[in-house]
Amino acid sequence: MHPAPLPPDDRRERLRHVYWIGGGSGAGKSTIARRLAERHGMRRYDTDAAMPGHARRVPAEQAPRLRAFAAMDMDERWLARSPRQMLDGFHWFHGEGFDLIVEDLLALPADRPVLAEGFRLLPELVRPLLADAHRAVWLLPTPRFRAAVFEARGGSAWGFLAETSDPRLALRKLLQRDALFTDRLAEQTRRLGLPGLRVDSADTEDGLARRVGTLFGLAD
Repeated sequence: MHPAPLPPDDRRERLRHVYWIGGGSGAGKSTIARRLAERHGMRRYDTDAAMPGHARRVPAEQAPRLRAFAAMDMDERWLARSPRQMLDGFHWFHGEGFDLIVEDLLALPADRPVLAEGFRLLPELVRPLLADAHRAVWLLPTPRFRAAVFEARGGSAWGFLAETSDPRLALRKLLQRDALFTDRLAEQTRRLGLPGLRVDSADTEDGLARRVGTLFGLAD
C-alpha cells in the first residue's frame, strides 16, 4: 500500500534539497553525479539501481508498457520493432514508476543535499517538483558520443544485446532509439525552460562536472 500523494506544493518544499541530473543513456550522468556527490558531501540516488525494485512494485494498472515489454523475448524487444516503436513502447521513457522515485526521495533523510540521477528523470515530470529550476539539468549526448560510449563498453557484444540473434542490428536500433529519446528530452527542456547541456566527444569528465556544478551553484 502506497502513502497518499502529497499536494504539489508540499512535495516541492520537501524536495527542495534535491538536485536532479537527467539525460540520454550514456551521457555521463552517473560519473558526473558521483564526482559532485563526493566533492560536495551529497547523498546520491541512482534511479537505474532502483529499476528492478520499481518494476516489481509498480501497480500493474499503472504500467501497461512495462507489462507488454516484460512479455516480449529479446528479439521482439530489440530487433522486431522500429526505433520509433521501441521509443514509444519503452515504459521508463513514459514515466511509468516515476511516483516510486519520488516516494524513495521523500523517504531519504534531508540532513544533506541529495543528487538524483538517471534517464528516468523526464523534464515534464521533474519540473512540477522544482522549487528552483537551476537545481536540475539534462545531459544530451550527440549520436557520435553515444556510439563511442557503446564502443568503449564492448560494442555489439555488450550486455543484453548479446542475448539477441543479431547483436549488431540490435545495437544499431538501440542507438537510433536513444537518439530519438535525446531529441525528445531536448524539446521538453526547451519548452519548459529547463537547462540542457549538449555532450559531445570534445567534453571531458572534469569539464562537464564543472559545468554542471556551476549551473547548480555549487562552490568548487
